[in-house]
Amino acid sequence: MIVNKIQKPDLTRSQLNSETNQAATSVAENQQTTTRLRIRIPKDYHQEPIISRLISHYGLTVNILAALLGANTKDDGWFDLELRGTLQQLQSAQIYMNDLDLEVLSPSKSQEFCW
Repeated sequence: MIVNKIQKPDLTRSQLNSETNQAATSVAENQQTTTRLRIRIPKDYHQEPIISRLISHYGLTVNILAALLGANTKDDGWFDLELRGTLQQLQSAQIYMNDLDLEVLSPSKSQEFCW
């Protein structure tokens, strides 16, 4: 009986390390992370679906922990949010909120939130 061996190319140590690093990077990029923040919604944006866009456009899971936004108010509103998603999703959402010039604060409410 003849057995044919399938030869696999030998990987050098650097190639193996490179493949391992790429796999680790891929896992890290897809790893879910959770962050909490408070955003101020200016009165001019009360009719804009800001929270909805965080979900539909950026794929985040949004948990509203607290909110202050009246139906007929003339003041700004506040949302305490817990956001869950990949680092890329969170960074894209940050750009979106920055483009709207929303005030984003950390849970301590005393310092600006750092991504």
